[in-house]
Amino acid sequence: MALTKKISDIIKEDTTGLLSKHHSWLRIELKDIAEVLNGFAFSSSHFNNDGIGLPLIRIRDVIEGHTTTYYNGNYEDIYLVNKNEILVGMDGDFNLGLWKSLPSLLNQRVCKISVKNDNYYDKQFLIYLLPSYLKAINDATSSITVKHLSSKTLSEILLPLPPLNEQKRIADKIDELFSELDNGIEELETAQKKLELYRQSLLKSAVDGELSKEWRETQIETSETGEQLLARILKERRERWEQEKLKEFAEKGKNPPKNWQDKYPEPVQPDTVNLPELPEGWVWASLDMLLQNIKAGKSFRCEERPPKEDEIGVVKVSAVSWGEYNEMESKTCLDATKINSNYYIKENDFLMSRANTIQLVGACVISRDVNLTNMLSDKILRLDFIIESLIFKNWILHLMRSKIGREQIEALATGNQESMKNISQDSIKKITVPLPPTDEIKFLIKELSEKFNSIQDTSNLLSMNFDNLAQQRKNILKDAFTGKLVPQDESDESASILLERIQAEREVQAANVKKKSRKKDQKSNLELIVPKTDEDKLKVVIDAISSFENQTFSAQDLSNKCMLNYEDFSDILFNLLSEENPVIEQLFDTKIKAMRLKKI
Repeated sequence: MALTKKISDIIKEDTTGLLSKHHSWLRIELKDIAEVLNGFAFSSSHFNNDGIGLPLIRIRDVIEGHTTTYYNGNYEDIYLVNKNEILVGMDGDFNLGLWKSLPSLLNQRVCKISVKNDNYYDKQFLIYLLPSYLKAINDATSSITVKHLSSKTLSEILLPLPPLNEQKRIADKIDELFSELDNGIEELETAQKKLELYRQSLLKSAVDGELSKEWRETQIETSETGEQLLARILKERRERWEQEKLKEFAEKGKNPPKNWQDKYPEPVQPDTVNLPELPEGWVWASLDMLLQNIKAGKSFRCEERPPKEDEIGVVKVSAVSWGEYNEMESKTCLDATKINSNYYIKENDFLMSRANTIQLVGACVISRDVNLTNMLSDKILRLDFIIESLIFKNWILHLMRSKIGREQIEALATGNQESMKNISQDSIKKITVPLPPTDEIKFLIKELSEKFNSIQDTSNLLSMNFDNLAQQRKNILKDAFTGKLVPQDESDESASILLERIQAEREVQAANVKKKSRKKDQKSNLELIVPKTDEDKLKVVIDAISSFENQTFSAQDLSNKCMLNYEDFSDILFNLLSEENPVIEQLFDTKIKAMRLKKI
């Protein structure tokens, strides 16, 4: 959904200080000092990842500043983006970024912002200023699905207008101070990387038995070897299957047929090719041998916010991506018919993502401190093991996060793009893990827990330092935008005179546009009535949809009928498709191999 609150009200209600200004400054709309260009809806039939054509900037590329997508069709030069030009993502978080790559094409849902005249507004000042306004607008934008920013809203952002020389002094001072902070951030990031290397070395030594080598040498006898542990698990696995089958026969009022036990689905055998030799008493096992069940949730529309205490939520992939279960990374289910208690996430569930980037697909956590009632999603799986003890789950968790586990997960994941890989349940069952003796598992978990707690303490300290640096950045920006970072200079051209110059140029441009409009063809005596309100524009689109005799038509055909500007038309079409009871839907026409709209 788009913004419903006035930007002036957002500025008034701001408590961060990042939307403030010095009392001597004025305010001006973004459109008066910069051009805002919407991206074009380039046909996906010309997209490729083979480097053919020109790079294509999609919304996911705004922050990174580079892309792996190319477009080999026709285009207009107006949609070319050069290095260091300002981009804004118009959906999701409304991110601002600078393009860092070769000249590339501006795709739909990305805007390019170009300062009209650097004698009026400093580009670097704008780069520092704008993100706080975009975040405030994002926070004020309600949404059931993805948040949507219109170029109209973007163009009407009320920005501070300091004297030009003061803008430059502020930008230069921020550059200087941020450079010092960046050095501190770089040192912290180096320390974080060293911690992660240490964590991985611990996991490796645990998985290959090196961490418990001295412990093994002190043990006189083993109560249960890895082989014996696996045999016990497999015996329990088969018994549970037989009990379940007998229950099914009883419910149907049937006697078990002859040799019914022969239909027992044997588990996948471990693939030990290229895997290292294990210590004595250890054994390789496939996850299928250890699993009772894998359960997945469902995908359906939810409200984009965590559930309240009396509501039911659905976890997002990000709930399991970063090492700990984060129940706040969830959406709220508003449809009672979708609620299924079998999908509820409970304390100490073993959760795994089946879809994500290549680095995060297969990320695993154990759910601790469960306070909200969240359900599994279609992308978050619950792995139920034959042995339900927390110690055993923790051992599997460490294995899945180790190099051996990650290499298998990434090799088994499928998908053409690095940005979205999938691992199937059948593939998960093929993952091969080492099983030490039961007592050794307990020892290893204790050792890892102690060492990881120490790592976590150091990591928490680093995080505090990161937070302090982030707060310093905010304080610098707050001082900058309230006129406290650099002194005012009486010799500067005042903000009021600068505004007069901007307005004078705007009037000249408007007059030139008016002259051009008078030269337009006057053959038609019909008066064109341009819809002004959002309600009128919506009615134009709905009437145009109703006027089609055919059930299906292209978005371009609909746009031609409406005669609205591209951004207004795109906003309305986006909202219509997102409604709970839409009047149209998108479909792929296999005959013409193109997306079409269909009346419902």
